[in-house]
Amino acid sequence: MRARLPLLLLLVGTAVLYLWRLGDSGWANAYYSAAAQAGAESWSAWFYGATDPSGAITVDKAPASVWVMGLSARLFGVNPWSVLVPQALMGVGSVWLLHAAVRRVAGRAAGLIAGAVLALTPVAVLMFRFNNPDALLVLLLVAGAYCTVRAVEATSGRWLALAGVAVGFAFLAKMLQAFLVLPAFGAVYLVAARGAVWRKAAHLAGALGAVVVAGGWWVLVVELVPASARPFIGGSQTNSVLELALGYNGLGRLTGDEVGSVGGGGGWGATGWSRLLGAEMGSQIAWLLPTAVVLLVAGLWAGGRRERVGLGLWGGWLVVTASVFSFMSGIIHAYYTVALAPAIGAIIGIGSVVLWRRRAEPAAAAALSGALAVTALQCYLLLLGWSSELAVTVLVLGLLGAVGVFLSSVAPEVVVVPVAVVAALLGPGAYSVATASTTHSGAIPSAGPENGARRGGGTVVFGPGGGFGGLLSAPVPDAELVALLRVNSGKYRWAAAAVGSNNAAGYQLGSGVPVMAVGGFNGTDPAPALGEFQALVRSGQVHYFLGGAGMPAETGSDASARIAEWVADTFTARTVGGVVTYDLTAGAQR
Repeated sequence: MRARLPLLLLLVGTAVLYLWRLGDSGWANAYYSAAAQAGAESWSAWFYGATDPSGAITVDKAPASVWVMGLSARLFGVNPWSVLVPQALMGVGSVWLLHAAVRRVAGRAAGLIAGAVLALTPVAVLMFRFNNPDALLVLLLVAGAYCTVRAVEATSGRWLALAGVAVGFAFLAKMLQAFLVLPAFGAVYLVAARGAVWRKAAHLAGALGAVVVAGGWWVLVVELVPASARPFIGGSQTNSVLELALGYNGLGRLTGDEVGSVGGGGGWGATGWSRLLGAEMGSQIAWLLPTAVVLLVAGLWAGGRRERVGLGLWGGWLVVTASVFSFMSGIIHAYYTVALAPAIGAIIGIGSVVLWRRRAEPAAAAALSGALAVTALQCYLLLLGWSSELAVTVLVLGLLGAVGVFLSSVAPEVVVVPVAVVAALLGPGAYSVATASTTHSGAIPSAGPENGARRGGGTVVFGPGGGFGGLLSAPVPDAELVALLRVNSGKYRWAAAAVGSNNAAGYQLGSGVPVMAVGGFNGTDPAPALGEFQALVRSGQVHYFLGGAGMPAETGSDASARIAEWVADTFTARTVGGVVTYDLTAGAQR
């Protein structure tokens, strides 16, 4: 029990950090909260990941994260805590699994360091307190890494297949991003596991089959169900999960050719290795990123076979994922970098312990000292714009610690180790606490204490109609509009319709009645077509239309704009609670 106490303290501390004042962020990302609400009311909406209980259109991802939130909402009611607590628990689980994976290759101390680094990475604190699919993605990928470590230890096809299952289900959380770890998993097993090459190749083939089955069963079901019997697949132009996976959420992210996107044309920033260190992403993930690179190289030189296996696994994860994030031309947001946090934590845990064990050797002492100095400088630069006093403190502590590590053969260990640990974790830790103290909402959250409006996150609350035409944040309907939407709502399949998923989500969460998201997330999906919407109106299935056409489409369908134009030309507008409202059952204007 005494040996497990540090891990217990780490997990309890992580849980406190991730759960503290969690409900202050409200619905966080209303887009996914509305899908959870829908799933709590309708099993069909839950299975497909529809954004409303009546099943007009799905979220633009596979629905695994919605499944978790929907089940939680069914058990504990539809409220912010039932939506957000599962994400926090996924964070605690990720820290525990990372510790377990690293401990098997480098010992308890390395596992604790790895877990602490993950727990205190600002973007991890953000996303494990938020309801985007990234929390589930990270948990499943770390589980896959743990299974791969076990597979290498025993040349076990069963453990490798379990790793494939984890990655396959991660695909159902965030589609092709889950596959970025596969090169590292496969290469490490092929090179490091003992046994004949043909046997290991057979195991890899079986694991690949497990990926396909675990990730493909839902895709197969959806593709086989007639389109008329299920919701439209959000984010696609042809109502196809395969198009969504390979296009909008796949190769389109690399090339920038994403039909239906409203932020293309270079709108995702300059590509290159500096992207992860820049102003937008640096404060999210780069606190210990340069340190991880130094320790990866030094650890591969200084470590034994087991440590090299771990560094190869996590180093491959880091290099492949960081390369894709650095050079992809399509949609990318700073919070995506949470996928790098486990690898950074693992490399720092393994590399620092390996070098500390060999600190009597000048080269190892110099490498570890240099890594700490790099940490101090990087954290100093990131902290300058927030707290210059803390920045100077971290820099001084880090440089003193670096000198102490270099002279560790004569400097007292009881002083050097605490100073080094505090110097490395004080900067990201303070920024993480500030992140947890700040409410975050909208489609593009950002870690940190600032308001966050510049990057679409923070405590921004938009008025009726949402921000950017309803694209990034959801509106909060007032009592008058809520009362209107609830009147006789049971008579209609949809109490209202609005362009854009976030607009619809705000009205649905505020009123508790189904609201159709015309055009999906960006308003650029061809769902429904104008003729389909007119037929729904004629048959009395939609009561109100709220707002206007949203943002103009750069690519994709203009169906939502045509629907909004037809409604405005055909029905009488009135303003209720600050929102332009059309009663689609009151008869035509002309």
